[in-house]
Amino acid sequence: MSLLDAMNIGSTGLFVNGKRLEIYAKNISNLDTPNYQRKIPVIVATEDVSFNGLLNRMKDSAFKTGQIQFNPGGVAMTGILVDNTPGDLVYAPNHPDADKNGYIRRSNVNPLVDMADANNTSRAYEANLAVIS
Repeated sequence: MSLLDAMNIGSTGLFVNGKRLEIYAKNISNLDTPNYQRKIPVIVATEDVSFNGLLNRMKDSAFKTGQIQFNPGGVAMTGILVDNTPGDLVYAPNHPDADKNGYIRRSNVNPLVDMADANNTSRAYEANLAVIS
């Protein structure tokens, strides 16, 4: 792995973890928003685990020849899931979003979970920054 490959892996980690932090911050900021549903980022590794990737890893030790194209790795965010867990019902008859019985559905965000996820994501961001520097 070259220095440029390591920097590329670190930069993908910075980008993805920055997006994750944005999602967790949005969840926490919408804690008291009625009917808000928590968002969950979907992260995947982009390392080449195909047969071509296996051959590339073996080329130096076993084959001693050849140049095979290889994706060195990293991470990517493939989407955002919506947590469909229903929030608690709260009796608030004067609220504009209240139903005919006077109830509103609170957000399903658990601030402890999102704060812990944001803390782990922040540490992963710092680790990727250390790889680049």
